[in-house]
Amino acid sequence: MEQQRLSTTEQCKTKNLKKTSPPNTNDVLKCLVKWLCAELQQKKPLPSNLSRSSPTAISCLATLLKEPVVKAFFVHSNGVRLLVPFINPPFIQPSIQLVYETCFCVWLLSYYEPAIQHLATSKALPRLMDVAKNSTAEKVVRVVILTFENMLPKGIFDSQMIELDLSELVRSLKLQTWSDEKIKGCTLFYFQDLLYALNQLEENLNKIKALKSFDIYKKEVRIGRLDWSPIRKDSTFWSNNIAQFEENNFQILRVLITILDTSCDPRALAVACFDLSQFIKHHIDGRFIVTKLNAKERVMKLLDHKNDEVTKNALVCTQRLLLSPKYANFC
Repeated sequence: MEQQRLSTTEQCKTKNLKKTSPPNTNDVLKCLVKWLCAELQQKKPLPSNLSRSSPTAISCLATLLKEPVVKAFFVHSNGVRLLVPFINPPFIQPSIQLVYETCFCVWLLSYYEPAIQHLATSKALPRLMDVAKNSTAEKVVRVVILTFENMLPKGIFDSQMIELDLSELVRSLKLQTWSDEKIKGCTLFYFQDLLYALNQLEENLNKIKALKSFDIYKKEVRIGRLDWSPIRKDSTFWSNNIAQFEENNFQILRVLITILDTSCDPRALAVACFDLSQFIKHHIDGRFIVTKLNAKERVMKLLDHKNDEVTKNALVCTQRLLLSPKYANFC
């Protein structure tokens, strides 16, 4: 009787073992991604981290993130936030290979829409620009430029790219000499070279810039936080958008003049004077319009301001208000 019970118990155990199926591939990948994220979270992305765990984790991700299901697991595990601090130029990262593999991971993620949202709210873009600016390795610059190309049409990064003056970085990279070296084991640029990609990115940036620059400018003026943003240094911005200042009965000019009355920030006052002077310079009736809006008295009050930057720009604006272009000092 006892033997029969033991036999029955053993049979039950055997049946239970048969019912327990081995873990499927997705379960294994999910566990692996969680472990890799844990390694990134525990280790510092700087050379002070002598352990190989973080570089190894990034190297694994550079292979695994090619799979859509891994991208989903990685984003769900908050992996994008953990990866971004590792986007550092070569003089910070311990090896150029780690720089490349980190940027390669970001490039792979730039194809995945949920990851794009996380990248947009992080410091990924300025960090990638810093990498491209300070790297002489062609494979690193290539993968960064490809990432920018993927980001640009998403409608999230375009304004940020203009504000950070990515166009200037692209022009600088085009002046450098790049070899035709191919990346072993990667067909990333098998049919394209770096110069072609830079030209394409520059062309697309110029198109976006023409559409977005004035929207960015209006937003900055309306919130009253004026600064020396890159678009102000671009003479084509003023010539291409000067007609848009006429919208809503010169609303933007009215806001600039209000800033002259209400702001205590020397930078905002200087920039407001600069913007008004640029309008006078580029609009055929600029002097007449700004004078009619009663800006002259407000600008002239700033000629005695204690801040040199304010007085300099107030002086130029006053000259353009009082003198015709033939006699005004446009220096």
